[in-house]
Amino acid sequence: MENKPFVFGVATSGDNFTDREKETAHLLSNFNNGVNTVLISPRRWGKTSLVNKVCKLAQSDRLKIVYLDIFSCRTDKEFYDTFASSVLKQTSSKFDEMLENVKIFLSRITPKISMGPDPMTDFSISLELNPKSEDTDEILQLPEKIAQKKGISVVVCIDEFQQISEFKDSKTFQKRLRSVWQLQKSVSYCLFGSKKHLMNELFEKKSLPFYKFGDAIYLHRISTPDWISYICKRFESTGKSVSEELAERVCLAVDNHSSYVQQLAWLLWIHTEHTATAQNFADAHQDLIDQNTPLFEKQTENLSAYQMNFLRALVDGVSSEFTSAEILQKYQLGSSANVSIIKRALIKKELIEIENKQVQLADPVMKPWLKRKFLFNFVE
Repeated sequence: MENKPFVFGVATSGDNFTDREKETAHLLSNFNNGVNTVLISPRRWGKTSLVNKVCKLAQSDRLKIVYLDIFSCRTDKEFYDTFASSVLKQTSSKFDEMLENVKIFLSRITPKISMGPDPMTDFSISLELNPKSEDTDEILQLPEKIAQKKGISVVVCIDEFQQISEFKDSKTFQKRLRSVWQLQKSVSYCLFGSKKHLMNELFEKKSLPFYKFGDAIYLHRISTPDWISYICKRFESTGKSVSEELAERVCLAVDNHSSYVQQLAWLLWIHTEHTATAQNFADAHQDLIDQNTPLFEKQTENLSAYQMNFLRALVDGVSSEFTSAEILQKYQLGSSANVSIIKRALIKKELIEIENKQVQLADPVMKPWLKRKFLFNFVE
């Protein structure tokens, strides 16, 4: 549907991209000035949409953007393959130029090249790497060498960067990346990912190589007034209307979570014939909970009794002082030491997050679902 007023579940662009003017200007300045950037926020807050927007704004004859998603990479070799293929494809204007760069800059490695009907898009490299660090350094130096050869600057954007923490001997791999990248003059990096706790650890833990690697940009929630304006305008663009009060209810119901605001607004739009009503909103909100119920059931089915008790405390409004005698006893959380174990486990499962020393559910739609689940279990 070309005129779909709200987009969720995928990166947004154009009229579907709202606000983020400050972050857009900040990131664009970093791209244009060769500043390494680390972009951190909870999942589905619009990181990818923001980076895609800035990539389009920054791309020019003098500044080339290389974008790669390493979510499917499970080993360092897979990373090097993806990295090399992406750099070669996105810094070349034609296939012959791409092959020439392979010959010049990857001559020692003799990579295996595979291609489809359109070699500029259906192109991949398999690297026959030796254990020698010189071979891997040659891969990591590829964008710098191409940039110097062409007299341009390059920005390499790597999505799902937290995947490298899962690689075997990850710390050694991280050291290799940083040791090469931090010395490059014509290339800068924008690193971001969907797992906030792993990204925080990679870039904020002093013992890890990527500590303070670049300018850290922490995405915040888009403000309610900006969302209200956006929702009302999108309704109006399709011949429907929604009051500012109902648009605000959409935002508050999902704690201004970008993807959920879009999804709930879309469901409200579906239920609305001409002008949105409170009943339309109630139906849309219930649809949102119902649509996410299978996911929530899967996420919670193997939680321990302690972990479920902790979630119950969050639903009841507890956000700190979990180790107080009253909270420990009321919610049967065990000992103070056990609370720390529970927190670490739930953070790793991405069910909770800590912001300004306050614990909260990572998913705002899970709260009403849990509330209903706990009430039902209690009554039963």
